[in-house]
Amino acid sequence: MFQLKSLSMGLAMVAAVGLSACSKPAEQAAQGTDAAPAAAATQSTLEKIKQSGTIVLAHRDSSIPFSYIADNPNQPVGYAHDLQLKVVEAVKEKLQMPDLKVRYNLVTSQTRIPLVQNGTVDLECGSTTNNAERAQQVDFSVGFFEIGTRLLTATDSGINSFEDLKDQTLVTTAGTTSERYIRQFNDEKKLNINIISAKDHGEAFLMLENGRAKAFMMDDVLLAGEKAKAKDPAKWHIVGEPQSFEIYGCMVRKGDAEFKGLVDDTLKAVYSSGEINSIYDKWFTQPIPPKNVNMQFPMSDNLKALLAAPHDQPAPAQ
Repeated sequence: MFQLKSLSMGLAMVAAVGLSACSKPAEQAAQGTDAAPAAAATQSTLEKIKQSGTIVLAHRDSSIPFSYIADNPNQPVGYAHDLQLKVVEAVKEKLQMPDLKVRYNLVTSQTRIPLVQNGTVDLECGSTTNNAERAQQVDFSVGFFEIGTRLLTATDSGINSFEDLKDQTLVTTAGTTSERYIRQFNDEKKLNINIISAKDHGEAFLMLENGRAKAFMMDDVLLAGEKAKAKDPAKWHIVGEPQSFEIYGCMVRKGDAEFKGLVDDTLKAVYSSGEINSIYDKWFTQPIPPKNVNMQFPMSDNLKALLAAPHDQPAPAQ
């Protein structure tokens, strides 16, 4: 009896281990991650990249013209993405790995910070504002863009300011600083705004376009991107005094000074050489894919000042 009972218990344990082993890949697939992040917590980013032979870049699918999908679903493009690729070249040189592989990982406004934190992605350069709250969770590079938060609305909507949103429906993108700000603004001003949160900028503009919302609040440059790709760009305009000025930076894992230093030095070199001007013009003052629209968004004085004296200081918490 003892031997039979022991054998039964042993088989049960083997089966349990087998089930556990089978369930992990399924869990990881559902989360869109792999086993690497667990190990990444004990490695520097450069060590992780060297060991794997791959650098993982985060990208967005509709943050035009910073990071988005245009003609090739497997190849992101954009202003911020071009800056990411400059970092890739610097990593190749630093690690003496000319054949370093690049893998892309799609992120959203809601997943971008956790996926940087857990090591799923090594670098995120998109349209992420460097603010005090986020700076407690990740580290930011020196800034590469400065924006103001405004409204996109139809030219005949009658909305010209944030106060005109009283009793109206507004859409913004979930997980953004704009979403937090407008909810706070609505409560303080008691405007009774019906606020809808879309999963990404493309969905937000679609809600505006089909009449579900009267205005779309977001960073002015992202609004310009949505306007530029609209069926009839002349139907839309950007209005309202900016409610905040924010600086975009690249995100890296917190506390990894070596990798952050490499990213910072790479960006500063692009700025000081003047190469940043041609990269900027490529995405903001010339036709861009997939529809060859021109955003007609010249470089602001604020951005010129940032590029002349780059810094990584977060915006204060609101």
